[in-house]
Amino acid sequence: MSDDVNYKLFINGTWRSGGNGADLTLINPATAQEIGHVAVASASDLDDALKSAEDSLLRWSNTSAHERGALLVRAAQILKGKIELAASALSREQGKTVAEAKGEYARAVETLEWNGIHAEELSAPVSIDQKRTIVPEAVGVVAAFAPWNYPAVLNARKLAAPLAAGCPVILKAAEETPSAGVCLIEALEEAGIPAGVVSLVFGHPPMISEHLLGSPVVRVLSFTGSTPVGKQLAKIAATNLQRCVLELGGHSPVVVFEDADVSNAVSAISEYKFECAGQSCNAPNRILVARSIYEDVLTKLVDAAEGIRVGLPDDPATDMGPMANARRIEAMERLTKDAASRGAKVETGGKRLDRPGFYWAPTILSNVHPDSQVLREEPFGPILTVAPFDTIEEAIDGANATEFGLASYIFSGSPDVQKRMIRSLSAGTISVNYLKGVSADAPLGGIKQSGYGYEGGVEGLRVFQNLKLVNSANALAID
Repeated sequence: MSDDVNYKLFINGTWRSGGNGADLTLINPATAQEIGHVAVASASDLDDALKSAEDSLLRWSNTSAHERGALLVRAAQILKGKIELAASALSREQGKTVAEAKGEYARAVETLEWNGIHAEELSAPVSIDQKRTIVPEAVGVVAAFAPWNYPAVLNARKLAAPLAAGCPVILKAAEETPSAGVCLIEALEEAGIPAGVVSLVFGHPPMISEHLLGSPVVRVLSFTGSTPVGKQLAKIAATNLQRCVLELGGHSPVVVFEDADVSNAVSAISEYKFECAGQSCNAPNRILVARSIYEDVLTKLVDAAEGIRVGLPDDPATDMGPMANARRIEAMERLTKDAASRGAKVETGGKRLDRPGFYWAPTILSNVHPDSQVLREEPFGPILTVAPFDTIEEAIDGANATEFGLASYIFSGSPDVQKRMIRSLSAGTISVNYLKGVSADAPLGGIKQSGYGYEGGVEGLRVFQNLKLVNSANALAID
């Protein structure tokens, strides 16, 4: 990893400063103090990354899928051996606890491994019959954009599938959490990735995205982030008809029915919600509870929130660290103030903690008016709203009452209720009686304003392939 937390760009197999010599300040969210700098890519740096990716395309796509996969597996093992150091750096830059950071890096290792293990299988020709065969081929250069909330696993997802498919990748990692991008690239470099196949850039996101997507060299856009930014990038990508994979915002509901195991539901909700200070697209945000158990669930959720130990992320006793930046604190203040002005009751929390850094108290809101911004805008922070419902139809309407459709969760012991909710909820992922994150072996995708395309599993690799249909008058034998 870069010395003195002075993070550089990686282009054509070489670590280097930005062409204009500019850099950005890196802030520790636990103290709000400066801890380093991040190089800023210039237009000439991006041109170099594009050229090196284009020049490496034929060589990498023609490298056997077995060899590509083996390299990813080696990189996974290299990264696994550096988790302690990598997690400490990630925790200091992002604010999540060291334990959370270690868990995230374990998922990054899993992502590299899964794609490496399956690269050969998913790159093999598929016979339809004796005269027709589908031949998977690499689409081309990928421009990938990863956010700051889960940078280790999201950088891994941006890199692993396209590399397994034979595509060079230009990764624009998050400037606020640069160490994760550096760690992944260093692992690939040590594993033997050829020069030009991967590039790592930081800088000013609008300039980088417009420059990369403005080039016909780029054939795929892979982006994880907010819905408004995703829409803007899709518009730019349309000019060159670049394929898009967009994992955008979420506003996940949890529906708790009267036959649910209340203790299990509350424990699962609070644990998943306040991980990473609630800064997750899949985090539960809107809790809908059968009226007969509403007061019990609300009381237990408040107790759980008040029991969360908020503190320094490197303290083993800490359950929740600070938010990642001052912008998120401002958003929490705005959303809480708006809800309260419309009659919401702040059951607990609702304020910034009086200490250095970007700390916000775990917050539970009840009696939230339907027009409140917190019910319409993804909070992306440690705020939960809780509301009662009387009928299953009301629960379905309430759960689907946003423009987002990333994840939904239900708690019920009734098979009939489970089946109806699974059919009725508008979300790409539904979990029953537990809350689960993203795994490497299954596709994740949103609907409505939560994006399109898939990451993870077979579908997540296929998006980086053209499926060439080969017809023949005679029997085919394609290796």
